[in-house]
Amino acid sequence: KIIYKSRREIEKMRRAGRIVGQILELMRELVREGVTTGELSEAAGVKGAEMGAAMAFYNYRVDGISYPFPGNICASVDEEVVHGIPGGRKLKNGEIISIDVGTELEGYFGDAAITLPVGETSEEKKRLIEVTREALDAAINAVKPGGRLSDISRAVQDHVESNGFSVVREYVGHGIGQRLHEHPQVPNFVMPGIFSLDVALKPGMTLAIEPMVNAGTHEVKRLSNEWTVVTRDGRPSAHFEHTIAVTEDGVEILTLP
Repeated sequence: KIIYKSRREIEKMRRAGRIVGQILELMRELVREGVTTGELSEAAGVKGAEMGAAMAFYNYRVDGISYPFPGNICASVDEEVVHGIPGGRKLKNGEIISIDVGTELEGYFGDAAITLPVGETSEEKKRLIEVTREALDAAINAVKPGGRLSDISRAVQDHVESNGFSVVREYVGHGIGQRLHEHPQVPNFVMPGIFSLDVALKPGMTLAIEPMVNAGTHEVKRLSNEWTVVTRDGRPSAHFEHTIAVTEDGVEILTLP
């Protein structure tokens, strides 16, 4: 069941989302060679607490994983696609890091992600970041009342594949509101049968749109830590995300700083 939000509820989500955006701006300032992913996670938690928000990922539980997520952020480096666990890993020049942040404020959630270079990185990685960011922009531009969920998916897939990269299939975007994950799922690709339950976009829908793009194959695998997902071929991956609301006029991004 899709839960449509009132203007008052969207305003609450906007406040939670603004904190997400500000934490990600802090991450932009802190990412550099030598900093640990654990230090980034700690800084994010401090910033969230200062602004009165709870970090949505900390202690988050998922069926099939034996322990809750132990970090304030997901910090996924190079071939890590999503759900990288922050810790003692020091960032190295030339790497890229995807940082995913979720917050909860007054019972409502915001969720967004960015991918950043560490120092001077390769042209392939720079282009991967650029194309993934553009794919998110294309997806958001495809949102309009009366459109379809598949419009979002097609916009991402067309842009990514026309640039020679691939879209992750196993992990997708999602509805969001009073829960971090709500219906509907928001795939970044269109395949026969996947949209047998395609839905119309209507005002009050709130979605977390999040292209996950690999430099090589779309295939991924989960590491033995049960959380972290990596590319099967070991090539780099990038991830961008915004929480948006479908409005009477089009779309509003709720996770801007």
